[in-house]
Amino acid sequence: MTATTTAPARAVAPAETVSAAGRPRRRRFRLGGALLYLALIVIAIIYIFPFLIELSTSFKTEADAANDPLALIPPTWTTAAYRYLFANSDFPIWFANSAIVTVAVTIGRTLFDSAAGYALARLRFGGRNALYAGLIAVMAVPGVVLLIPKFLVINQLGMYDSYSGMIVPLIADAAGVFIMKNFFESIPVAVEEAARIDGAGTVRLFWSVILPMARPALVTIVILSFQGSWNELAHFIVSTSSPNLFTLTKGVATLSSGAVGSAKRYPVQLGAAAIMTIPVAVLFIVFQKRITNTATGAVKE
Repeated sequence: MTATTTAPARAVAPAETVSAAGRPRRRRFRLGGALLYLALIVIAIIYIFPFLIELSTSFKTEADAANDPLALIPPTWTTAAYRYLFANSDFPIWFANSAIVTVAVTIGRTLFDSAAGYALARLRFGGRNALYAGLIAVMAVPGVVLLIPKFLVINQLGMYDSYSGMIVPLIADAAGVFIMKNFFESIPVAVEEAARIDGAGTVRLFWSVILPMARPALVTIVILSFQGSWNELAHFIVSTSSPNLFTLTKGVATLSSGAVGSAKRYPVQLGAAAIMTIPVAVLFIVFQKRITNTATGAVKE
């Protein structure tokens, strides 16, 4: 007796078909994506073009910069503008002053904004809501309105024309406190309760538990503080007058106004402006991926 086995019928997968209606839809999607990328490229070129002109002009001779200011390729390449900046001008002093002020303001503002933001977010004390309302009100006041009162206060405290007058008024930043407060409020309270059960006090809790979790917000504050203090001009105008305390913004402003030298030296001016952009650009490139809006490492409630 022989047993006959029949092989199971092989399932034949239907061929992948694309409907006639699907093809135009896919083509429209590809066309829309191509147009979007094209628009982004055009916007990027428009945005980058002035910087390319700035960089190109800094390597031109003064005659070439005057005759063909929009040329992206200098007819004659020269580093005369940069040699003048570093060898025959006060540019190194300006750069050093900007570096000192920016580093001090960035460190001080980061610590101050973090502590003040945590106090407003977690601590309960009298006048807390009124203080927060005043903070919001300060953010609505244009900075130019405060220039004269700022000058009067700095002069009255004996800080005029000094590093302290350049640094201390910039440490307090309402926007930074606002950012840190909102970020701390997003951290679950259970994290703090667990740390307090383990015996952590308020200072230890803030420094060792909460602050490391706020790294994304801290990076944001560092970038904003660095950029704001590096590019600050109005405050330095009212807080200093000595050429030895000129920052890059104030020094380059004198170059642009023709106060340094008798002629409009466009390669020198644009070379100084190009160097000014390097620290901020590097900072953004290094930390751009760390700017987020959520806390990391928090427990679920």
